[in-house]
Amino acid sequence: MSNRRRLPRSAYLAAAAGRKPHWVPVWFMRQAGRSLPEYRQLREKHSMLAACFDAELICEITVQPVRRHNVDAAILFSDIVVPLRGAGIDVDIVADVGPVIAQPVRTAADIRALKPFDPQVVEPVSEAVSSLVAALGEVPLIGFAGAPFTLASYLVEGGPSRHHARTKAMMWGDPASWHALMSKLTDITIAFLRTQLDAGADAVQVFDSWAGTLSLADYRTHVLPHSARVFSTLAGYGVPMTHFGLGTAELLGAMSGALKPVAAAVVGVDWRTTLTDAAARVQPGTVLQGNLDPAALLAGWPVVERAARAVVDDGRRAVDAGASGHVFNLGHGVLPETDPGVLTELVSLVHSL
Repeated sequence: MSNRRRLPRSAYLAAAAGRKPHWVPVWFMRQAGRSLPEYRQLREKHSMLAACFDAELICEITVQPVRRHNVDAAILFSDIVVPLRGAGIDVDIVADVGPVIAQPVRTAADIRALKPFDPQVVEPVSEAVSSLVAALGEVPLIGFAGAPFTLASYLVEGGPSRHHARTKAMMWGDPASWHALMSKLTDITIAFLRTQLDAGADAVQVFDSWAGTLSLADYRTHVLPHSARVFSTLAGYGVPMTHFGLGTAELLGAMSGALKPVAAAVVGVDWRTTLTDAAARVQPGTVLQGNLDPAALLAGWPVVERAARAVVDDGRRAVDAGASGHVFNLGHGVLPETDPGVLTELVSLVHSL
């Protein structure tokens, strides 16, 4: 853990650690993928999951947005359900649907049958991280994983869900089984992130995409202890760690609390909450990441420029209000119909500010 590479010129790592970068760093969730024509050309020949288990493709797709946009960080090309394959779960990513679980996990027996994570299954991911660290030079690599709650929602529902009704029914009606499931998924998340960190990833982000469907009370009782265990277990790596969820305005304080043992703690904020408001909700010492609405990128350059300047200004106010720093990002992932040229211009603009 102490022999990690040093990237003193990285604006992203400086900001994430609460230091003053030479410019506002910027990267985009889902920058590696859907909006890029070079990515779509590759995907014509390879399914999503096949690409996620091919070290050469992982490397190429991860580097594409760095090469094109000059972003301040690369994020590993993968999917949040990849570690489920490492636990022997039959999962596929269906076009225009999302992750689909062949046999949903809904009973205590189903939970007992879940296998431990096998790092050999995701060996291509480890190989890709090692190669990327060597190839990216001064650009840091962000690894990532899905948080236990979001993984649980896919397992219990069997796929994407609007209301997460089965998930909440288990959570409320059978708390013993729920916590047993969450404990196993926490182990899987930790193991997958450890695989990336041991291979040299410079930072990680944990996506709790669906945590915003919960009340604060339910989050604290049924989710927070497990997410906190992810971060506390990995804190010794000494790398920046980001916690992100969609629609989590009421949860930001608790989510930042899960990061308490982490030396460089970052909370992602979606577009519904101003960074200034988020600064008042998170724990002291937290860096904020976000939060341009991805749809703004479709509205023409004058709108993009105004919105980006507003986010940068809001980030400065957030730092004045107590946040430890600001990393520019979107409030969620890049939309597939986004013009890549707009992203390139946006990076240049943010750097100029």
